[in-house]
Amino acid sequence: MKPLSDIQHLYAPVQPTVDSSDQPVTYTEWLPDEQLRHVVYCYWQLHTTGELSKPFSYRVVADGCIDIYFDLNNPIESCVMGFCDRFTEFQLGKAFNYVGIRFFPTMFPQLFRVNARTLRNRSVDLHTILPEVAAFLSDNFHTQLSPAELRALFNTYFGDRTTTVALDEDNRLYKAMTHILKKSGAVAIEKELTTGISSRQLRRLFDYYIGTTPKTFCKVIRFQRTITNVPSGQSVMESNEFFDVGYYDQAHFIKEFRTFYGTTPGKVPER
Repeated sequence: MKPLSDIQHLYAPVQPTVDSSDQPVTYTEWLPDEQLRHVVYCYWQLHTTGELSKPFSYRVVADGCIDIYFDLNNPIESCVMGFCDRFTEFQLGKAFNYVGIRFFPTMFPQLFRVNARTLRNRSVDLHTILPEVAAFLSDNFHTQLSPAELRALFNTYFGDRTTTVALDEDNRLYKAMTHILKKSGAVAIEKELTTGISSRQLRRLFDYYIGTTPKTFCKVIRFQRTITNVPSGQSVMESNEFFDVGYYDQAHFIKEFRTFYGTTPGKVPER
C-alpha cells in the first residue's frame, strides 16, 4: 500500500450529525470519485429545508482536516478553514445552504502549495490565497444545482488539479502519519516516530503539511477515534473507548474531549 493511500484507508474523520427533528436543517456527505479518494475525504452540504425561527449555531469539531466551504446562496464569498486544535462554533442565519470540500490531512498544501501553518485555527477568505479556486466557485455554483451536479463539478475541477500537480509522497512524513493512525494517536512522539530525520525536521513537515505539531495531531486523532469506535447504541462514556486509545484517566479524557468537541462526552448523543 502506498503512503498516500494508507491515509485514505486508515482515517475517517467525522463531524457531529444534525438533529433535524428540532429544526429543518440537514447535513449530508458524499464520496468523491475513486481517483480522488486519497485526496478528498468527502464533499458535504449543510442546509435548511425551511426558514428557521432563529439563527442556527453549528459546531465543527477538531478532525485534522482542511475544508473549503461557501454558501450556494452567495458563492462569491468562499472560505478555507485550516487545521483546528479546538472546536469552532459557527453562528449561521435562519436560511443557508453551505457546501464544502474536506481534504485529508496534508492534501490541501500538496494541491495548492499553501503552508498549512498559516491557516491554523483560522477561517480565511479564499480569494486572498487561491483566487483562481474562488473564481471557479463563484462562476459555476448556484442554488439550483442538485447534489449530483455539485459532486460532478467538484470531481472535474479537483480531478484535473490532481493531474497537473505532482504530489510529494515524502516517506518521512507519511511513515510517521501512518504509525500515528494505526496506533489511534496513542504514540510516544520522541521514541516511536523514528523516520530517519530529527524531531525538529519532522515538526517542520507537520507544520507545513498539516498545520500543527506531531503531538497535537496525535491528540486530535485519538479524540476522533473515541467517536468513530463507539458501538452503535452506546454513548461515548459508556463505551470506555477512551481507555483503549491511551487516555490515562476519565478526567484527562473529559478535558480534552471538551476542547475538541465543545461539550462533555456525556452530552453527546448515542451513535
